[in-house]
Amino acid sequence: MEAQRPAPRIAVVGAGIAGLACARALVTRRPDLDVTVYEASSRVGGKLALGEVAGVSLDLGAESVLNRRTEGTGLARAVGLGEAIVYPAASGAGIWTRGAMRPLPSSLMGVPTSLSATAASKVLSRRGLARAALERLMPRLVLDEDVGVGVLVAGRLGVEVRDRLVEPLLGGVYAGRSDEISVQAALPQLVAAVERHGSLLAAAAAASSPPSAAATPLFAGIRGGVGRLPQAVVEDFRGRGGSLLVNAAVRELSRAPTGWTLTVGATTDVTAVTADVVVLATPAAPTARLLRDVAPGVSRELAGIDYASVAIVTLAVPAAAVPPGLTGTGFLVPPADGEPVKAATYSSQKWAWLQGDSAFFRCSIGRHREVASLQREDSELVAQAMAQLTSAVGLRGPLVDAKVTRWGGALPQYAVGHLGRVARIRAGIDAAPGLQLCGAAYDGVGVPAVVAGGEEAATRVIAALDQAGTMDP
Repeated sequence: MEAQRPAPRIAVVGAGIAGLACARALVTRRPDLDVTVYEASSRVGGKLALGEVAGVSLDLGAESVLNRRTEGTGLARAVGLGEAIVYPAASGAGIWTRGAMRPLPSSLMGVPTSLSATAASKVLSRRGLARAALERLMPRLVLDEDVGVGVLVAGRLGVEVRDRLVEPLLGGVYAGRSDEISVQAALPQLVAAVERHGSLLAAAAAASSPPSAAATPLFAGIRGGVGRLPQAVVEDFRGRGGSLLVNAAVRELSRAPTGWTLTVGATTDVTAVTADVVVLATPAAPTARLLRDVAPGVSRELAGIDYASVAIVTLAVPAAAVPPGLTGTGFLVPPADGEPVKAATYSSQKWAWLQGDSAFFRCSIGRHREVASLQREDSELVAQAMAQLTSAVGLRGPLVDAKVTRWGGALPQYAVGHLGRVARIRAGIDAAPGLQLCGAAYDGVGVPAVVAGGEEAATRVIAALDQAGTMDP
């Protein structure tokens, strides 16, 4: 009688939402797999996190997911949070620039979809508008190589469009600098539309959401916070037989005769565990360290991916202190204005479940390479956030509570050439059987993109296992 083969052992390193999505997909699609997730810290979820401010549990990290991509909300529904999915109770945002609050005009990541709407917003000066309109007289645009979004926009539409529109919008996603962010990686839909239309203005208008999409909310949240999602995924994963270890740092990765050996634990108390397949769902720098010996070429490419750090300042004031007539969900601030806060969200106005005795606001501080702005004391960051909200919307407190959450190395920078770098990384990983990668460093920084990347890694793992099985005698 043939001996029963042991279940393939899969080690997922990193319990951010990418690693958790990957692990859950593995045990859901292949219940026979032995899947363990190793997390170096004491908590799961990565940049999705809950905390208490003024006695209320709310998001201290990402607080919404893109709703027009289904992977994030789909995962929430799959793990029992479907009835908790909510949509913003308010709409519209502003730009606080040159001392005034102005409506955010329609755009594709800052590239105007309508110059008339942009003119009405008064975000740009007359000279800036006139410069943008000159693009209609320019030769046909051909994007035959990657370029920084800001460089492209400034050359075609002028520096004002870059500084007053593209910088705050693109900075809100990457906390980076538009001149350095790859147009191919960050705005592939714009690149595709440029090929058809030969103009940035025409391409942005064509690639923006069609009128039929207006009925679908752009963003979604979870009642109680998006930070509920990781724990719900963990519970579902464990219910399907998966294992999760926290405070379990993977310090080394090496080849074993039939797979991989992982060195796990504190430096003074390590354990060697083996796995048939390893999925690295960690940021680029720790992934590069783990691959230094087993895939040196991939390690070098990963080391070239830089990250930006940010701080989220969450403020609570009495609900009665909210200025009358406050509308929308928040505002952006162009870096050119020199303000510390780059974006603010009226959390209680955006999410109905946060409405109560206290009103909550959150401010984002910090951009790529702006180290000094994040080295200030918490009290100074809180004071800066309150001062800017006072100037922008007339918020005057009194402050009930505040919390500063520092996200060091939170956002990967998709520099010019990023897609080529990722392709080289993927090729190197394909040459190392039994190894996969997923996470925000590769195919998108939003929750749906990261969930999709984790689930796609699971698909690759299962396909490789199935192929290996067909090769057995």
